[in-house]
Amino acid sequence: MATLAFSAVGTALGGPIGGAIGTLVGRQVDTALFGTSRQGARLKELDVTTSSYGQTIPRHFGRMRAAGTMIWATELVEHSETQGSKGSASTTTYSYTANFAVALASRPIQRIGRIWADGKLLRGADGDLKVGGEMRIYTGHGDQPTDPLIAASEGEQRCPAHRGLAYVVFEDLDLTDYYNRIPSLTFEVIADDAFGLQDLMGDGLDQIDADVPLGGIAGYACETALIDDVQTIDQVIPLRIDVAGDRIVIGRERLQDAAIQLPEAAIATDDDSFGAASGYARNRAAPSPQPPTVLRYYDLDRDYQASAQRASGRAAPGEPRTIELPAVLDATTARTLIEQTSRRIDWSRDTVSWRTSELNTKVAPGALVALPGIAGQWVVTQWEWRDGGVELALERVLPTGADVAPQLAADAGRGNSPLDAPPGQTTIIAFEMPMDGEDSGSARQYAAVSSTSSNWSGAALYADRGDGELHPLGGSGRTRAIIGAATSVLPIASPLLFDRGTQLAVTLIDPAMQLASADTRQLAYGANLALVGDEIVQFARASSLGEGRWGLEGLLRGLGGSEAAIGAHVTGEPFVLLSSPLVALDAATLGSDTKRQVLAVGRGDTDPVASSVRLDGLTLRPLAPVHPRRAIRSDGGWTLTWTRRARGVRYWQDGIDTPLVEQSETYIVTLGPLDAPDMLWSVSEAMLDLPTTTLASLSATWPGATLRVRQQGTHALSDPLTLCTIP
Repeated sequence: MATLAFSAVGTALGGPIGGAIGTLVGRQVDTALFGTSRQGARLKELDVTTSSYGQTIPRHFGRMRAAGTMIWATELVEHSETQGSKGSASTTTYSYTANFAVALASRPIQRIGRIWADGKLLRGADGDLKVGGEMRIYTGHGDQPTDPLIAASEGEQRCPAHRGLAYVVFEDLDLTDYYNRIPSLTFEVIADDAFGLQDLMGDGLDQIDADVPLGGIAGYACETALIDDVQTIDQVIPLRIDVAGDRIVIGRERLQDAAIQLPEAAIATDDDSFGAASGYARNRAAPSPQPPTVLRYYDLDRDYQASAQRASGRAAPGEPRTIELPAVLDATTARTLIEQTSRRIDWSRDTVSWRTSELNTKVAPGALVALPGIAGQWVVTQWEWRDGGVELALERVLPTGADVAPQLAADAGRGNSPLDAPPGQTTIIAFEMPMDGEDSGSARQYAAVSSTSSNWSGAALYADRGDGELHPLGGSGRTRAIIGAATSVLPIASPLLFDRGTQLAVTLIDPAMQLASADTRQLAYGANLALVGDEIVQFARASSLGEGRWGLEGLLRGLGGSEAAIGAHVTGEPFVLLSSPLVALDAATLGSDTKRQVLAVGRGDTDPVASSVRLDGLTLRPLAPVHPRRAIRSDGGWTLTWTRRARGVRYWQDGIDTPLVEQSETYIVTLGPLDAPDMLWSVSEAMLDLPTTTLASLSATWPGATLRVRQQGTHALSDPLTLCTIP
């Protein structure tokens, strides 16, 4: 505010130069009124991967999250897949992959942890890629080889091994989830298990003793000059440097077991010297109007997002002064550091100028000393050898107990971390559905594809026509079908009645999946249609039994022509909710061989999972006739009748015969075994007349034989209906 005011006045009086001077004056006023808001290297929010010539590649220590620098890439690779059967429209799907390399650190590292792409996990903590592709990690050691992909693209003579540089190479990285572009990447770099200040100094500085532990700092990245890093860390961990002698010593107090006891102060003879009568001068500076009370850092438990901790105590007026520490910490360590820093600054206001006549080489900047007659411990900040003696500048250090941070709560807040779960394994169940509407002459084949984990990105589907050759059927999509297994056996029941007494127990493959109840009106419109084994049923009530187990009651059985499977149920047979997302399969691609299978391959599958086609032929097979009747005429002959049903017709309205779906109405009546009948009749109406003579001949030749009828459809024969037995 003052900056703007003084700048405006200066510009009006002195032009541009006056404005600049006014700006400087105004900043001083603002600082005096409000305090300096931040000090230290400013924390950067998580960068994105860039590729700029001459860009600095940092040295990482401990654990850091870094964007990296792209050092090599090819053009995007286009992939196309055409699907469609003969005589129908084909669809071509395009996808894109990328090949590129990203440099991460200019010193060797141990490994790479998680990788984020556009904020989502591209690689989990277990090393699993969440999308298709391959990644190779080069840790930057002196023996790392050249990357084969880069070498093949650029040639051996133009492909360095980048020894001393840690980098990763992505090959055929699937870009479908990232709008067909290379996403913004950040990497969790694990460079060291532990490190100290000496590691930051490097191996090239032999004359520096910097074996200072950086307690609690889990990661740090050196991107600027070394002195900048020392000044940054010195904000929270004092790094007093002694440059006298043949070695540079940082943090000399770590070399002491106890404080050095100084001798009595020496009296000065010069008139302008401090403490002429006592040999020392003590001063306590006024408290800072804006002491640092906030520490910003990268939080280890929040995926390295920037976070802040505040020191306890009364808040000063104005904006709080913030220390920017671009290091990785946990919340407890950060709270401890800002508490200790705040207290240390307060105690360091107490200073002493001390003169001694003895020269002790151990009393140097950073050394802890004790003074005769003055309580407490003091740290040497400066010393000067003069004619009257050695003059020392001392600061008070935190007394014993005050250097321990109080047990205060430290919470970095809850981070919205992306789910890091292993890729789910695929489950598939293929089946045919009854005809719905007009007869297209093609089987309605579907696959219910799902997974036990919500971290499942779908699967690629293939058809095996029985010869082992795979034909693509497309993708399953990411939405999971509701699949489970029956843990109880459905008893035999009538398909003509509403079963109120049976409960079917099913267990879904993921406990998070849900089933819902339905009323009779919803049932009439097809709600809660399910496949249990080879039978299609409906259920009215679904009761949760916990842990993914459900009890289903109020059952309609044998729907869609599946009544033949009513008596063939076993424990563990598959359960599929048919109203959940299903994948339509191309019947021409799948073929008609009885050994055909549908295979699915997802990222979490080590091998393809396969399913045969359940309810094979259900779409094109006429429904079995119902309601067999036998009339005995006065002459002893029989008249056998039945009621036909039509495919694709769910309701029987107004008592009118359902429309005939087949090209003609034909029935095959057989006597004896179905596969090799003893006698056969073909009739064009739902009736068979057996005269007395025919009936007598049948009784004499095949007594006890069974008469069955099947409808001859356009594409297949229906299941048989038992009419009667020959006496």
